Amino acid sequence: MNKNIIISGVGGQGILTVASIIDLAAMNLGLNVKQAEVHGMSQRGGAVESHLRVSSGEIFSDLIPKGRADLILSVEPMESLRYLPFLSPEGVIVTATEPFVNIDNYPDREKLLKTIATTANHVFVDAGSLAKEAGSAKSYNVVMLGAATPYLEIATEELEKAIEMFFDRKGKEMVDLNIRAFRLGWANRLNEQQ
Repeated sequence: MNKNIIISGVGGQGILTVASIIDLAAMNLGLNVKQAEVHGMSQRGGAVESHLRVSSGEIFSDLIPKGRADLILSVEPMESLRYLPFLSPEGVIVTATEPFVNIDNYPDREKLLKTIATTANHVFVDAGSLAKEAGSAKSYNVVMLGAATPYLEIATEELEKAIEMFFDRKGKEMVDLNIRAFRLGWANRLNEQQ
């Protein structure tokens, strides 16, 4: 097993939480994990990326070379295109459809989604609606993790265990909410194109 994952979005969207959950699940399975520090602005609304590499063998670098990412997991649609040069020809973009409009000339949403759809294998996720259905808009990132699960080669049960471990200190209600968000993301992937 060898997975190269770029997690992208903007500051405040929970990118490190998603990376930490994947890390926990992989380590529980005895896999090797390397994660780069978040690159980009760490302030709320600034562009952020994290490189995450998971393998059953040795990993020599935490940075993913261009053209080698198996997955771009993006919690913001425009940010998924920023890292397109890293995506392998067989790779997939799993992205939220709701933009985080933080610049004056943010592109038209429909044109943006059309560009993604014509550029790469992709999965669109209505993460905002699903997070609200789960019980909290803040679970947006865990919805996205659920949608990306088929491309991680880590069983859903293992990811759910990692979610429980990660949120356990916040209580059972928070664990249950995030498990709901994860399952809704997994079950409600839109326009899956491969």
